[in-house]
Amino acid sequence: MTPSSLLRALVLAFSFLLAGGAAAAERKPNVIVIVSDDQGYPDLGIIGTKPILTPHLDRLAREGVRATNYYVTWPACTPSRGSLLTGRFPQRNGLYDMVRNDMVNYGHKFTAEEYAVSPEMTLGLDPREKTIGDLLRPAGYRNGTVGKWDMGQAKRYLPLQRGFDFFYGHGNNGIDYYTHERYGVPSMFRGNARTEADRGKYATDLFERESIRFVREARDRPFFLYLCFNAPHSASNLDKPGVQAPAEYIAKYPQMDPKAKLTSYYAAVTAMDAAIGRLVETLRETGHDKNTLILFQSDNGGSGNGGNAPLRGQKGTMWEGGLRVPFVAWWPGRLPAGRVTDEFLTSLEILPTLAALSGARIPADLKVDGFDMLPVLRGEKKSSRTEMFWERRSQRAARIGHWKWVEMGGKNSGLFDLTQDLGEEKDLSKAKPEVLAMIRGKFEAWKKEMDASEPRGPFRDY
Repeated sequence: MTPSSLLRALVLAFSFLLAGGAAAAERKPNVIVIVSDDQGYPDLGIIGTKPILTPHLDRLAREGVRATNYYVTWPACTPSRGSLLTGRFPQRNGLYDMVRNDMVNYGHKFTAEEYAVSPEMTLGLDPREKTIGDLLRPAGYRNGTVGKWDMGQAKRYLPLQRGFDFFYGHGNNGIDYYTHERYGVPSMFRGNARTEADRGKYATDLFERESIRFVREARDRPFFLYLCFNAPHSASNLDKPGVQAPAEYIAKYPQMDPKAKLTSYYAAVTAMDAAIGRLVETLRETGHDKNTLILFQSDNGGSGNGGNAPLRGQKGTMWEGGLRVPFVAWWPGRLPAGRVTDEFLTSLEILPTLAALSGARIPADLKVDGFDMLPVLRGEKKSSRTEMFWERRSQRAARIGHWKWVEMGGKNSGLFDLTQDLGEEKDLSKAKPEVLAMIRGKFEAWKKEMDASEPRGPFRDY
């Protein structure tokens, strides 16, 4: 090789290296949103109030940001998850109650024919609603959903029709952890088809396996993984209700009664934590760890397992214990390690945040109810959220600044100053009538806005 040809070869090689480096620098970040099911506000080991073992989530919190003032939009699963996926209040996106077959309350097992025409099969998130998947796909993302979908099971509602490229999980509220049935009906899906191929295997292990599969298949394309565990929700099993957990995780609590419900609850959380740990390890093995944002939260407050102290109430209520949930954000080198923030944030912020970091375009005519919270998590800005409103049938609540108003009837109502009374024990309605009137006025204004928004099903009358 002549000196001139050698020089040209070196210049060409150097150009390729520069181009590769630029491409790597410009590569869009991956995103994993992890949602647990009925995990209470204090149910992380790092909080230190319970003997619950969550070493991997604790590590994410130590290496990232933990939020202590983070809310969901509804005190139970379906509407809460709909808001996370759409960035819109349940009353705006139309999914403001549970998609659930109430006959199971009376011990009824459905036949396949009954189930096919039941609410759990015929209701779901309005197809006109845009999900995170719908927004990120045009931005170049491969999108996957693993675990609990809960946005409807008819084909038009399933993830592959809602902006996602990969789906393994169940479409309804809950399943038995091993049979994967919901009150007698096999409920696990791969893509658009039900499958019983993994019957007998623990659901958390399956969701770990499929999440890792999705990450490994991503290669150089940016990905969004929406990972929703059914843990630690009670199993949908009429014969053996309660949280289910493998013996190896129950054995991690030798000081507790192995047959107690609380032990199984703790063990299910620990099993989920271990699955998250193995997923994070896969990110490190594949080189995705430095370019992946992980957001973790529960879908609603705890269902009462061990209590939600210092918060009052639990899942299904408008008390803080039903609405305030654990939240962790992890992004090495992009979020400060070990930061704890008390800024006012909600799950409505997730869609705008992911749109901003991915370069996805939110349509001009799409009204979203949140904002990009990454500057808040980094400590660069204060949260712009000053108000939040909730409605569940006859139950109502609002938070304006540090004031919280709850209306659930009788003694389950009142006005509270959360800076002085996080447990919502001292009703200040009579002492602060002007504050109460102000909050009720703002709630009514919010309600009018929701009623005037473009109608969405399945529950809206239009």
